[in-house]
Amino acid sequence: MTTENPHPFRVLIAGGGVAALEATLALRALAGDRVAITMLCPQPDFVYRPMRVREPFAYGGAKQYPLEDIARDVGFGLKLDAFEWLDPDKRIVHTENGEALEYDALLLAMGAVQRPALSHAETIDDARLDEHLHGLIQDVEGGYVHKLAFVAPSRMPWPLPIYELALMTAQRAYDMSAQLSITLVTPEDAPLAVFGDNVSNEIERVLEANGILTITAAHGETPAPGELTLHPGGRTLSVDRIVALPELFGPSTPGVPTNSTDGFIPIDTHCQVRGVERVWAAGDATDFAVKHGGIAAQQADTAAGAIAALAGAPVQPAAFHPIVRAVLVSLDKPRYLSAEVTGGHGSASEISDSPSWSPAAKIDAKYLAPYLEQLDRVAGRTA
Repeated sequence: MTTENPHPFRVLIAGGGVAALEATLALRALAGDRVAITMLCPQPDFVYRPMRVREPFAYGGAKQYPLEDIARDVGFGLKLDAFEWLDPDKRIVHTENGEALEYDALLLAMGAVQRPALSHAETIDDARLDEHLHGLIQDVEGGYVHKLAFVAPSRMPWPLPIYELALMTAQRAYDMSAQLSITLVTPEDAPLAVFGDNVSNEIERVLEANGILTITAAHGETPAPGELTLHPGGRTLSVDRIVALPELFGPSTPGVPTNSTDGFIPIDTHCQVRGVERVWAAGDATDFAVKHGGIAAQQADTAAGAIAALAGAPVQPAAFHPIVRAVLVSLDKPRYLSAEVTGGHGSASEISDSPSWSPAAKIDAKYLAPYLEQLDRVAGRTA
């Protein structure tokens, strides 16, 4: 028989996305009742965001999971409130609603801030992707749009969605016998360069097979509607519509250290925030260059191991060693991509029609992926 710890180690997790949930599950597995976990999040639901790219093509919406139900199941406190500022000396987080939350360890997993990069473009917001692009896809199907550009900005977020949208749009136009030319512009030196040469070469062939012209190592600007100017060179393309990824910036939260340029949180190899004690960070808010759910989960696992050890659990903290795994969805078949991240490119680059990891979720997360799979199985939900 176990008894409740009368003085548990207080862990506060700011955020309600992949990193926050992965860290919560990891801490519960590693430290058990040594830790009392509180999640601070302004939104009541966890949304499986990567699948929103399919919504404009009349697929079902992304799955949503009530955080209150997960909190009850896993065993953590949930506060529906927003992070306002940090007092690191007193180890207190102040919330938007005026609460002061004390902690023994803090994990920052608030995500990044999205901002439009191009003035005359439809900027992707995955919270409203169907609303933004459904009309465009209908215009493609109806033959009203003949030239379309998809653009990744210079301050590039995770690039995979722009490839998925370009491929699915090309395939939908083909299915509808609509005449459409698509240009994909990216600052990467090769398509999906983060995955390394094997993946880049195969993705280049897939894009070409679908009639998509890919312009790499290019930075775009939109001086007027329907005009896309490329740099270097100054070449201008005339198109009917432009779809662009947003730029990402860090949360720039008072009291939290940030780098001087874009507000991201600097972390060390154990995902501890540089310059403050007992504060870790994971996910898109950090200064790690690759912004991806699977990377966020790995950072969360790294931070959770360090926090569990600090709480007295028999855990040996390990350094963050990023391996990126992703699923490229299209209208024909998914493709499974993986690589170890070294510098700006991947090594051990692999692309396959079958997954090398299990469960083969869009977000590969050690604890969260099987947990969500179990929830879906119980609820009778499918992908």
